[in-house]
Amino acid sequence: MVMSLKKWVNDKAAMDDFIKHLDDLIYIQHNIIEQADSSVDLHRAQGAIHTLKRLKLLRETVNG
Repeated sequence: MVMSLKKWVNDKAAMDDFIKHLDDLIYIQHNIIEQADSSVDLHRAQGAIHTLKRLKLLRETVNG
């Protein structure tokens, strides 16, 4: 499992597409924050952004 994950994160084209997708999802969460009408929605979006940003570090995490 780790070996196939390592192959994937080191595939530049695949990771570039993944990072682009994560950036799109982060953009959506920023829009949710701008339109949030409750603190619950705000905190959920903040948590989502935090998680998505951690996923952007997947290559570094897998490669050590």
